[in-house]
Amino acid sequence: MIIKSKKGEEMKIRHAKVSDVKAIHSLVEYYANNKEMLHRSLNSIYENIQEYMVAEEKGQIIGCGALHVSWDNLAEIKALAVSKNHMGTGIGRKIVSELEKNALKLDVFTTFALSFKPGFFQKLGYEIISKEVLPQKIWSECINCHLFPDCGEIPLIKDLKHTKKKKNV
Repeated sequence: MIIKSKKGEEMKIRHAKVSDVKAIHSLVEYYANNKEMLHRSLNSIYENIQEYMVAEEKGQIIGCGALHVSWDNLAEIKALAVSKNHMGTGIGRKIVSELEKNALKLDVFTTFALSFKPGFFQKLGYEIISKEVLPQKIWSECINCHLFPDCGEIPLIKDLKHTKKKKNV
């Protein structure tokens, strides 16, 4: 998908490639080092590259995000990061939109996110929920996290089927 950024530059949102892994890792690590998201190893990104979408401008990766199917009809939006120089330009919103479209293509109608910044996701129609609402399988990554058990991430959820119907009305 090719779009114009708020800066007027041509930007492409596309599926990630193996050659994007180091740029994705760099974006994620910037925010992880500032305790705004969880770390992702290079190995984890390589192993899950097919889940990632990137925003590219002038050949540079300026944003990323992943859709990880977790359970029947449930997928997580994760590793969402936008370069510091492009914050507030709508890139994160566009990446989430593309990830949600991918979920619908897979017949997954519910997405969730675990976020230190729930306000962003709330603007996109996600609702804060209790973590107990999500299947226990979701928390498997958490056990290996250095912030476990009280990391402070807020769980949010969105019903894409209901949202899709509302948009078509």
